[in-house]
Amino acid sequence: MPDGADPSTEAGPPAACPACGSSHHGDLVYQIGQVPVHDVQILRSREAAVACRRGDIRLAHCNGCGFIWNQAFDPDLLDYALDYESTQAFSPTFNRFHERLARDLIERYGLRNKKIIEIGCGQGEFLTLLCDFGGNQGVGFDPAYTGNLKSKGITVIPEVYGQTRGPRDADFLCCKMTLEHIQDTRAFLRTVRDTLESSQDVTVFFQIPEVTRILRECAFWDIFYEHCSYFSPGSLARVFRAADFEVTNIWRDYGDQYLMIEARPGLGTAQPLALEESPQELAQDVQAFREGVRRDRNRWLSWLSTVQKDGGRVALWGGGSKAVAFLSALGPRKEVVCAVDINPRKANTFLAGAGQKIIHSADLPGFSPDYVLVMNPVYRDEVANDLSKLGLATTLLTVDPETCALLATNP
Repeated sequence: MPDGADPSTEAGPPAACPACGSSHHGDLVYQIGQVPVHDVQILRSREAAVACRRGDIRLAHCNGCGFIWNQAFDPDLLDYALDYESTQAFSPTFNRFHERLARDLIERYGLRNKKIIEIGCGQGEFLTLLCDFGGNQGVGFDPAYTGNLKSKGITVIPEVYGQTRGPRDADFLCCKMTLEHIQDTRAFLRTVRDTLESSQDVTVFFQIPEVTRILRECAFWDIFYEHCSYFSPGSLARVFRAADFEVTNIWRDYGDQYLMIEARPGLGTAQPLALEESPQELAQDVQAFREGVRRDRNRWLSWLSTVQKDGGRVALWGGGSKAVAFLSALGPRKEVVCAVDINPRKANTFLAGAGQKIIHSADLPGFSPDYVLVMNPVYRDEVANDLSKLGLATTLLTVDPETCALLATNP
């Protein structure tokens, strides 16, 4: 059993909430010790994967604003200059979502022949869509950028946004799947707000993981070391207003896994939007998670132990963060024989921490899995289609509450 892979019943240390500054936070939400600090680092041997750099997760919940953060987070453990592979661009399902989102933002905000900034642009995939579809000019910021982008009209600066002297004027600023990596969220948003002082008409768009779903589904496989900050609709809107943004829209997307917010520079005094929950309402979800996560973790352990006892073999579909977090919480599992990833750059590498080999889908028949466990239910149909093309007869399961409950009644 991994050390501390359970919710805590002890109150956390009196550290101020990074989002609102309050010291009135409640009990710890979840804690687990010595997990990989990088889930998507390319690791070319099992020895390197098992010996990867590790840190602790100790999630605290602020009763004042609803923000959830890792009190044990140490940014000095992270190094985004490592061989880092986080793209989802090899998935047709994800690409359809990305293109739909880009076209929607372009139409809604008239983003044609405009200046666009993206914070945390990765390898520039989404920035390229915004610029190509709308004829826009783009500047991206990301310390993990490797310099392979060839699109015209786009410049990527391989630095953190708040530490660079790059251009500040923009008609649209977006930041996708980055804020959850920021420890001092309010200070970061305030920095963004200050850099837009000369662009008062700019629209700001952020996308982050949605913590309400994680809490309600007891999705411990969606809690990562790199993600030191977790937001619900209400807590996200509140920290934006605290940083002097006017929040204009909030919604969920991608199977409710992503939380989207649109804002513009303002005084941050607008009334709450319909999707925003109160801190008291979120506290109920936190308590439900604390009560349910140990139960669900034990259900997965029981099922995997039964598979092992029967001589079965399990392949995880998805060789990224969810697989790493899943196995970090469940411990070494011999019956999990491999992880599959359609990203060819990950083929013949190894999962951080647990050390399972990551293979390309074309190589899966050679592992003869009795079960294929899809780490993200959004991709179930895509995976089923790939398995059909491979002619592979196996039982397809998804990591979700319904499957977990089913396994409890039919081990």
